[in-house]
Amino acid sequence: MKLPTDHANPLIRRLFSFWAPTAETMRGWALASVVVNAGATVTGVAVRVTGSGLGCNTWPKCTPDSFIPVAHPEISPVNMAVEFGNRLVTFLVLAFGVACLLSAMRLAPRRRSLLLLAWLQPVGIVAQALWGGLVVKSVLNPLTVGMHFLISIGLIAACWALYKRAGEGDEPARRLVHRDIRRLGHVLLAAVFVLLVAGVVVTGTGPHSGDAQAGRLDLDIESVARLHADIVYIVVGLTFALLFALHVTDSPRAARRAALALFAVELAQGVIGYTQYFLAVPAFLVGLHALGSTLVWIAALRAVTSLRTRGSAPAPITPSPTEMAAAV
Repeated sequence: MKLPTDHANPLIRRLFSFWAPTAETMRGWALASVVVNAGATVTGVAVRVTGSGLGCNTWPKCTPDSFIPVAHPEISPVNMAVEFGNRLVTFLVLAFGVACLLSAMRLAPRRRSLLLLAWLQPVGIVAQALWGGLVVKSVLNPLTVGMHFLISIGLIAACWALYKRAGEGDEPARRLVHRDIRRLGHVLLAAVFVLLVAGVVVTGTGPHSGDAQAGRLDLDIESVARLHADIVYIVVGLTFALLFALHVTDSPRAARRAALALFAVELAQGVIGYTQYFLAVPAFLVGLHALGSTLVWIAALRAVTSLRTRGSAPAPITPSPTEMAAAV
């Protein structure tokens, strides 16, 4: 296999960057995985709000007789196409996960911490796909649907951790702020996760189940919506406290900017949430709110990981042309 030369098209060189990776290209693949996993989460919500949850009513096949959409008298072609499209996105996410794994395996010097994080991606994506089969077989039980979303949240966290660790060393974590501020960051991250779980409960109780056959949680929608809103106030309050603490202690600029970005995303998400509530939860705003939830989670991960460092990334080992040719 011939590697691209320095004079090759930049796009081609980037596509081969998992084969002769650097810390920079490793981070690029990890960040791309964050993006595609977030996109997969949003497409999953699109399946639900369009009522396409059982557009492909078997798994792993789309219909009992075919792996791809075919005419079916009981299923809308649009619903089938939406659900099948979401399944195809899984292969895109898997491709980026494999690219991250190959990059971690071929990075010189090889780093065990990156390998472990990189392995989480293909393994997690396969687990997510198998869970998707359970979602279909359970006829969109709200508990299985909610766990499907939370698995995606876990995958995004793993991708972000890989992105962050690829740009730093393997020293023990050293805080960049006062220990109480870092503890506040950990509490904030936990609160954001609880907020996402509460959002899953609201989703499992309210409309847009994904299909008329799907069940709903036997809870009072007004009560769970108010609980969700109360947790929002806690998260926003903790974020403001973190932002204030970082500014008064003259903490690193990167940490202050990350906290400010999180605060801004939360406010925008709050506007979307209240708007969809007062407009009787229109499908488009539900999808936008799901995107906002994912962005809040990513922004929270960024804010918390900006509070510590593990030193500089190891200097790359550049193999000779002969060694590279022998490797491929």
